[in-house]
Amino acid sequence: MQKVIEITMAPEELESETILTNKLSTALKIDIIRIKGHQILKRSIDARSRNVIYRLQVNVFIDQEPMAENFTVNYQNVSNAKPVIIVGAGPAGLFAALQCIENGLKPIVLERGKDVKQRRRDLAAINKQGIVNTESNYCYGEGGAGTYSDGKLYTRSNKRGDINKVLRAFVQHGATEDILIDARPHIGTNKLPHIITAIRETILNAGGEVHFDQKVTDILVDFGKVKGAVINGENKLMADAVILATGHSARDIYELLHHKGILVEAKPFALGVRIEHPQAIIDAAQYHCDIRSEFLPPAYYSLVEQVGSRGVFSFCMCPGGIIAPCATYENEIVVNGWSPSKRNNPFANSGTVVQITLDDVKGDDPLRMMNFQAAIERSAFQLGGGNLVAPAQRMVDFVEGRLSMDLPKNSYLPGTNSVMLKDTLPDFVASSLKNALPVFGKKMKGYYTNEAILVGVESRSSSPVRIPRDRDTFQHPQVSGLFPCAEGAGYAGGIVSAAIDGVNCANAILKAI
Repeated sequence: MQKVIEITMAPEELESETILTNKLSTALKIDIIRIKGHQILKRSIDARSRNVIYRLQVNVFIDQEPMAENFTVNYQNVSNAKPVIIVGAGPAGLFAALQCIENGLKPIVLERGKDVKQRRRDLAAINKQGIVNTESNYCYGEGGAGTYSDGKLYTRSNKRGDINKVLRAFVQHGATEDILIDARPHIGTNKLPHIITAIRETILNAGGEVHFDQKVTDILVDFGKVKGAVINGENKLMADAVILATGHSARDIYELLHHKGILVEAKPFALGVRIEHPQAIIDAAQYHCDIRSEFLPPAYYSLVEQVGSRGVFSFCMCPGGIIAPCATYENEIVVNGWSPSKRNNPFANSGTVVQITLDDVKGDDPLRMMNFQAAIERSAFQLGGGNLVAPAQRMVDFVEGRLSMDLPKNSYLPGTNSVMLKDTLPDFVASSLKNALPVFGKKMKGYYTNEAILVGVESRSSSPVRIPRDRDTFQHPQVSGLFPCAEGAGYAGGIVSAAIDGVNCANAILKAI
């Protein structure tokens, strides 16, 4: 017999099998000898009171031996199957490729950037020298932006597809099984490259193809049907289905489609800054303590406030994390955040952004939101002083309109320059942030402090362009065989939701053929 129950454990008890089994026995009111095994289904931290606890949902095996779960998918060989071109090797592209193989289709993944190993050199050049390789950076390359954006797997996309299918694929390729049970699963930027490489090997071993330094420069269309793609301006690759999984930073793809008369649409997005605190401040606020227990992970937070008609909110919160330079073009500043698996850096950072509506940028150009975004990023570069030095300001100084005389130590490696951030942010963004930050401080003790630094600009929270598609077929309304996918098309926001969308597009192709 199996029975699912919920129990609580103190953080220091969590690793003890003896304590766990005793708690299960007590909760079920049965002799401990009848418990033959257990499976933790969900695990979350409850920090609402001073006594922080873990809440566990456990499947208990009573009078029967536990059954081992098998997460392994045996992928068939598709070497000679019908080809599907997948543009982009981020989470959406890679999971679309895996699903194509399951469906008996041959994925051909085209990635403009380099593999994860070669990509590290270009990231080092960004961090140490302020040099941006426009084809290999934090956004472009194997694994896409997901490889170097923390590996947070928390999502609300349970209605869009099978979250567990995605998580189990990560486990099959090297992630720990903890991601299957944690309320806020996380892999860590340091571990993701190995997992991404393992996924690539699965694709290749099944007869799929993955090509690097292969930038798609044209989509071949004939009488409203996809025929293939042009690579690096010269080589043609033919296929009846193309998945566009290019991510939200591939502006050249938006421009290509618009130039070809293929419909794209302006889309609202969000703009703001990345805010970094000493992790100890966040721990003290969330765990109601002076010093975080060694048995608790670094604390996270999520904050939102309505300022007039605009939402101001935190996202992509990175406990024990690092602020990273994520520009994809020269002479622009874009910041993001990531954490290693142990989340053991001394700082906590989060994007804190303001909603930008279509009415904020006048006109009927479908690329106007993208151009507005790019102009802000260029302004931030100039204000920072060049070489990827980021404009920054202490939190209270920003709210009170005062230039910071100095800046706190922070994790942004190219360096920060003390400026008035209002000089690069639109007035309505700056004023919304100024109104929201003190309110956040009332919601979370210690948050509103001059020990926190605001680093500009956080501008790539989502795509400023949508590539439309039919709700049922997932195909572009004007071009059959063209499947806009995930973040770059405006239909996802994060690793798991992008992966789910990749799976959905691959399944839509199977239905179409």
